[in-house]
Amino acid sequence: MSARRQTLMADVRSLVVKLGTNVLADRQGHLDCSLIERIAGEVHALKERGLRVAVVSSGAIGAGLADLGLAKRPVALPQLQGCAAVGQTSLMRAFDAALKKHGRHAAQILLTRGDVEDRSRYLNVRNCIHALQEYGAVPIINENDTVSVDEIRFGDNDILAAMVTNLLRADLLVLLTTVEGLCRDAARTEPFDVVEDFEAAARAADGSQSALGTGGMESKLQAVAKVLAAGELCVIANGRRERVLADLLAGETVGTLFLPKARKLSSRQRWIGLTRAARGRLFVDDGAAGALRDRKSLLAIGITRLEGTFDAGDVVLVVDARGKEIAQGLTNFSSADLAKVKGLKTSEFCRTLGEYLYDEVIHADNLVLTA
Repeated sequence: MSARRQTLMADVRSLVVKLGTNVLADRQGHLDCSLIERIAGEVHALKERGLRVAVVSSGAIGAGLADLGLAKRPVALPQLQGCAAVGQTSLMRAFDAALKKHGRHAAQILLTRGDVEDRSRYLNVRNCIHALQEYGAVPIINENDTVSVDEIRFGDNDILAAMVTNLLRADLLVLLTTVEGLCRDAARTEPFDVVEDFEAAARAADGSQSALGTGGMESKLQAVAKVLAAGELCVIANGRRERVLADLLAGETVGTLFLPKARKLSSRQRWIGLTRAARGRLFVDDGAAGALRDRKSLLAIGITRLEGTFDAGDVVLVVDARGKEIAQGLTNFSSADLAKVKGLKTSEFCRTLGEYLYDEVIHADNLVLTA
């Protein structure tokens, strides 16, 4: 047992547990109800200790394949959506039956990216999950595959889990997969223990993708990066390990534990910088880049060019002269207006725009450093 892990886990009060498709599938590719029962028991035990737990679960499409008697995963979106619609009922029945053995209810929450990008819907989702946790129920969260299309998809449930972690300001995200963690070797026999230098460890990933799921280690590392940027802990561990959650929270050496370098972000900062999709990019000179890193506002004079079409109030990325992402924030100007004033002093706005409302392109309060 690691004293350092014990100390870190002792401070965890809330966590999000993500179950991958391969973890939930048995050898025939069907839903593994015995594993769901085991995880439900572990979640119940954590909740008995006073921890708040939310589950992000894949497996609806896989369950639908089995229910419909399909030999392989469809390629076309409508067929995938049909499989998800059928399989989601099986998935929720399995979780509800498993949790009822412990006197708890499973609460289904289906999300699209639009649900978290809209501020009011984002807050409504958070308030609903908090209420469910107060009732002692367990939120079982999945992407709403039946209505999701490319522009409103999360991409996979690893990214959804990271967004839910940041939405709830949970202390820990646990990504349960079929490997022991992030491994140093292609044979996956030497997992990292505690990672402080995320970028160095990420270079060791082999880019593998699971047979049944849509993710792989790359998407898990993208999820880890989002959670670390918000200042929270993240673990990649083997979901088929007995007592995986109990041992992890006890400080045992379970999976790979990633430590954040960043300070904890507020809920609003997480929504601006780590949840909403950027609609465009602003390229800035070295002077503006330095000012942003000092947490100052972005002014038009420091912008050299822009990409994309966006409106005032949209999220945009800010990129330095070498193409490296610096920050993400809410722009006060549309792309059409910004194209007219980029590189200008604020005092020159009137002759170009006439009336204008803001001196700053992105105010420091609406800017989140992402690098």
